[in-house]
Amino acid sequence: MSSVIPPPPPAATPLPVPDGPSVLSATVASTDHKAIARGIGRVAAVFFLVSGVFALLMRAELAQPGRQVVSEGTYAELFTMHGSGMIYLVVTPVALALGVYLVPLQVGARRIAAPRAALAGAWLYAAGGVVMFSGFLTSQGAGRATWTGIDPLSDAVRTPGAGMDVWVLGVAIATFGELLLAGCVLATALRLRTAGMTLLRMPPLTWTLVVTCLMAVFAFPVLIVTMGLLWLERHGVSIFRGGDGAIAYQHLFWFYGHPVVYVMFFPFVGAVAEVLTTASGRPLRYYPLFVGSLLLFTALSMSVWAHHMFTTGAVDVRYFALTSTALVVPAGLEYLELVGALWSRTLRLGLPVWFAIAFLVQFLVGGLSGVWVASPALDNHANNSYIVVAHFHYTLFGGSLFGLFAGLYHWWPKVTGRLLGHRLGVVHLVLGVVGTNLTFLPMFFAGEHGMTRRVSDYPQRVATPNLLSSIGAAVLALSMAALALNLWRSARHGRPAPPDPWGGLTLEWATPSPPPRGNFVGAVPVVRSVAPLAPAAEEGR
Repeated sequence: MSSVIPPPPPAATPLPVPDGPSVLSATVASTDHKAIARGIGRVAAVFFLVSGVFALLMRAELAQPGRQVVSEGTYAELFTMHGSGMIYLVVTPVALALGVYLVPLQVGARRIAAPRAALAGAWLYAAGGVVMFSGFLTSQGAGRATWTGIDPLSDAVRTPGAGMDVWVLGVAIATFGELLLAGCVLATALRLRTAGMTLLRMPPLTWTLVVTCLMAVFAFPVLIVTMGLLWLERHGVSIFRGGDGAIAYQHLFWFYGHPVVYVMFFPFVGAVAEVLTTASGRPLRYYPLFVGSLLLFTALSMSVWAHHMFTTGAVDVRYFALTSTALVVPAGLEYLELVGALWSRTLRLGLPVWFAIAFLVQFLVGGLSGVWVASPALDNHANNSYIVVAHFHYTLFGGSLFGLFAGLYHWWPKVTGRLLGHRLGVVHLVLGVVGTNLTFLPMFFAGEHGMTRRVSDYPQRVATPNLLSSIGAAVLALSMAALALNLWRSARHGRPAPPDPWGGLTLEWATPSPPPRGNFVGAVPVVRSVAPLAPAAEEGR
């Protein structure tokens, strides 16, 4: 009897293998550091728009004495959420996103360290922002205890309602996400550098992000713990009770609150340095001194927090005045190094360079007024006045945001493969400079004449400075509209950009535009200097 061998079953039709991740997964679940950074940028743009609208509403209210647009309670919500949005959800995450995108490229790495942690950090940041702003949906409105959440103003008696609770929770969640991002960028710069990329061959932007992330790693956990303690305080646990408790809250918060100013600033110093060295065609002349000044500034920055507390009478003003004033030394070295980069016969004046020059001029106002508030005697006069508001905005808007704009015009071709329009860029620059100074310079005069911050009404003697500031805010809105139109037109109709439209000196310009997953096609260029793509004649400098 012969056995019959059954025929083999028909082969299963293989499922089609996709060429790459789906659009959805590439948008929300990609561990490619460039996709993560772009996602952070999009979320930050939304929060920037919302927080900017809040600023315009405040300036509309302050255009004239008396009640114009909103109630006193609504005004308190607006200035709290404007400050919170700009600091926790715009400038800080954008500064870190700059590192998430560019540091792996600049050090010759093919990925970011701990990419899943970086993705989680981006999602936590976005979730924290949504939670923070969800306070507007509660019956008693959003948080209204300033961006510092100062206790006892933020306790359940003085600021009742769920809006303040979700503000506390949102700040903690967003800050934890930003802490993860900072850790990933720091680990990338220190552990994933390509062969030949020694510490002193890392580009200026990477070094500014290293010190930025060091400050974040040390300071951000303190804010997360502080928000946890404030949450418990609001729910019946006695933590910050009495005068000593209020002082303890300020110590904890400002240990985060002052370093975060430099977290929001140093990456844009690095962006300006990259723009100027590329435009001049040579590295910074005294680069080791520049790096040393960054490290010295970072060390000192962790010892100056209580200069925000001079008027409390609860801190050693001599010590904190000394450490605060000592910041002038490394800051001056960095500033002079950047100004020296302009001293070049071959300097090419494009839009990124003009934004960098605006950064240098306007930050000088913020920096010099910082010397004022670092002096206990002068700070007693300026504390809680519009002088502080002007100083802070010259530093972060006139400084940080113009440094961001310089970097945006510089790296937009690398990120998108398209060039930004020159004419709209000029409109953005001119309106931005006029609007910035028209908005914030009169605030010095308003503060000098006794106007305190966080008030929705004021005496007639400061009416003119306030009207000028409100007009300036409208000019700034037009400047941002020109930028938004330029970005939109470039993304859809912009001229294609070559891989290196500027003659760059650093490794990101050795990749296609935009860079592929894995960053580099073929071998990473050999690194023999801080400017690995510079001509051989320049490499020894």
